[in-house]
Amino acid sequence: MENTGSGPFSGKVALVTGASSGIGKATALAFARVGARVAVADIAVDGGNQTRRMIEELGGKAIFLRCDVSKESDVASMLHQTIDAFGRIDCAFNNAGIEGAQGSTVDCTEENWDRVLNINLKSAWLCMKYEIPAMLRQGGGVIVNCSSIAGIVGFQNIPAYVASKHGLIGLTKTAALEYAKSKIRINAVCPGVIRTPMIDRFAHGEAQALQQLIAGEPVGRVGEPEEIAAAVLWLCSDGASFVTGHPLVVDGGWVAQ
Repeated sequence: MENTGSGPFSGKVALVTGASSGIGKATALAFARVGARVAVADIAVDGGNQTRRMIEELGGKAIFLRCDVSKESDVASMLHQTIDAFGRIDCAFNNAGIEGAQGSTVDCTEENWDRVLNINLKSAWLCMKYEIPAMLRQGGGVIVNCSSIAGIVGFQNIPAYVASKHGLIGLTKTAALEYAKSKIRINAVCPGVIRTPMIDRFAHGEAQALQQLIAGEPVGRVGEPEEIAAAVLWLCSDGASFVTGHPLVVDGGWVAQ
């Protein structure tokens, strides 16, 4: 058992969406390890409850909240339940997202476009719509939105995903400017190729396709979810007190090429 009762985030409350697996799960666990109480949110009930149990096994405190982040009523309930349980919200990692169906811009269906934009972009706006007022009431807070290297550069055959992640960076910058004088910092993290279920789906479970992704990485490997979690925690820490409106790229050098 790892005691998480003390640490640099002791007394703070973190909300993580898309926390049932991958980057969200790793970040929820990372917050718990440094003393934060964690609201674990996801539409996937079994995975979300597993993350909650893992935090409790570490000695931390967590609640699981089922939430469809594309629905305002669900997001409002998620924020209300977090504050009812923990009294405040200091850090929010708006991480939930999907890649959608692969296909060219012409072949992308309206259904796929709407679904990806709703879950990846509209959801972050909805989350901030409720997170920011809560943080204003308590005198400040930090929000990190999960974009991607696909928010910095283009990728073929995932037009809705690329559009959503580019839009997320613009939304992040706008909100950051609006609340910069209100002690609310808002940034984005832009992961590269990370070992998650999403990357497995991109590669269709094929070893050769994964090797091609690895070959595109200057450091010669894919990233781990814990490496993105570390970046999110830094953005939420006092060490990043002068950082707002910034898309932090964590990609092993991919977009530097």
